Amino acid sequence: MTVMVVSGTGTEIGKTVVTAAVAAAFGDRRVAVLKPAQTGLAPGEPGDAAEVARLAGAHVTPVELARFPEPLAPATAARRAGLPPVRPYEIAEAAQKLATEHDLVLVEGAGGLLVRFDEDGSTLADAARLLGAPVLVVAPAGLGTLNATALTTEALRARGLDCPGVVVGSMPPDPDLASRCNIEDLPVSAGAPLLGVVPAGAGSLGPAVFRARAAGWLAPALGGHRPAG
Repeated sequence: MTVMVVSGTGTEIGKTVVTAAVAAAFGDRRVAVLKPAQTGLAPGEPGDAAEVARLAGAHVTPVELARFPEPLAPATAARRAGLPPVRPYEIAEAAQKLATEHDLVLVEGAGGLLVRFDEDGSTLADAARLLGAPVLVVAPAGLGTLNATALTTEALRARGLDCPGVVVGSMPPDPDLASRCNIEDLPVSAGAPLLGVVPAGAGSLGPAVFRARAAGWLAPALGGHRPAG
């Protein structure tokens, strides 16, 4: 697992915090976090890759390929900014270069799996295919997640991509009935194991606490010690 892509069923579901948890769980081994397209931030503002490094530790190298100021899909944000989009081959080349210098490279997508990166309709799935990399799926806990997760993993399989599992990106402290049931039902809907449950608010923890707890949220396949579902 030299390169792993982190995608999800949508936006604002905890991909960055899950990426940070995986990076933290791998301890002091060299980890690179690649954010191909950061949208919605001005120059100089810390982006998702920097947030992963802040939470996970100094062993993490944050890398951003492009930044677009408006909080939109990468292709739309690039077009409106008058900037060149990020192409799948550029993502793959950057990840492969980082893999020669790091033990693990985590490629964090923007939004869901099939969000467009350029005017040709290229997606993060195309980059994963070029890399031959597995795609970890991050999903929300609540009502509607079974369908969205099943659609995402079905899209991965249709493209010949491997999904090692699903991680719930933000589990409420007092989960409702749907969230509790979904923990049991997600592996069946996804056709892949549940590899982690990250609590809501984990990104607000101090970095030292975050690093100490991260392995407990994740299954051994992701460097943790939580039983896989």
